[in-house]
Amino acid sequence: MLAIIDYGVGNLFSLARSLEYLGVKCQITRSITELTAAERIILPGVGAFGDARKKLDELSLVEPIQELAASGKPFLGICLGMQLLFDKSEEFGDHSGLGLIPGRIVSMRGAFEQASIDLKVPQIGWNKLNVHNHQSPLVKSLGENDFVYYVHSYYATDCQEHLVADSEYGISIPGIVQNKNIFGTQFHPEKSGAVGLNILKAFTEVPV
Repeated sequence: MLAIIDYGVGNLFSLARSLEYLGVKCQITRSITELTAAERIILPGVGAFGDARKKLDELSLVEPIQELAASGKPFLGICLGMQLLFDKSEEFGDHSGLGLIPGRIVSMRGAFEQASIDLKVPQIGWNKLNVHNHQSPLVKSLGENDFVYYVHSYYATDCQEHLVADSEYGISIPGIVQNKNIFGTQFHPEKSGAVGLNILKAFTEVPV
């Protein structure tokens, strides 16, 4: 069974439908007992980092998530869920993340202004995914010209050691990251057509 963490922030049902389309049994839950029993866990997320972290705190989910990830269980963060995996974020103030992948979340607009890049923020739409670590199980079915769907204004940095794939949008935007059993996608695989389904399927096949 795969568990999708329900903490009031995230595109839960389209993600669940995508998994069900793949024939994967999943449940949307915030129960520690059910999360512990699950073979794999997904942390989705949309919105602001600070609000999401606050909701995790209010539901007493931070320590259980950290412990479940440390146990070796395959764990995937999607979009804001990926950003929460990092050490900290500067989105609307300074906020602590889950500390599961070294690095920090910074403003895309700030990076563009510093480098005099004239592109719209947020990045909304399809972008090519460039794979750098072909050993990651998440990319085993990806080709050289696969595109995925992004919606975000902040991005991960200081995480080169854990970079699996990126997309170019004025700067390098980490698209997939991995720290052992912990994975993250900045894009939405559930909105990325066949490519996204292949990535989700690959996650469900990561050995437990």
